[in-house]
Amino acid sequence: MPLLRFDLIKGRKPEEIKKLVDTAHEAMVEAFEVPSSDRYQIIHQHEPYEMIIEDTGLGFTRTKSFVLLSIVSKKRTSEQKQRLYALTAERLDLICGITSTDLMISITENDNDDWSFGLGEAQFLTGKL
Repeated sequence: MPLLRFDLIKGRKPEEIKKLVDTAHEAMVEAFEVPSSDRYQIIHQHEPYEMIIEDTGLGFTRTKSFVLLSIVSKKRTSEQKQRLYALTAERLDLICGITSTDLMISITENDNDDWSFGLGEAQFLTGKL
């Protein structure tokens, strides 16, 4: 049920993007304990001049491999979020070669009445989910 939006700088091959989103999905499934089939991902690619992502004074050097992962999700614990951050950074580095300084994650939380998966219904409220 979490909705993942990936903002990337253009230039990756389709198989690189697939590996990236598959890896992030696996980390999210483990950290948030959601079913593997619970997959909602959107990939946006931008020209380099369309993404201005600085380091907030942390001394990071960003590269063209930068990934901004924005997540909309029901409430999660601080522990689940921290696990997600760590797992995603670790696995993107190991599997995709994306360093942890090239990953930024932002989570926006909402509630059961903020989701409709179709049919004009709020399935979390109706008990269908």
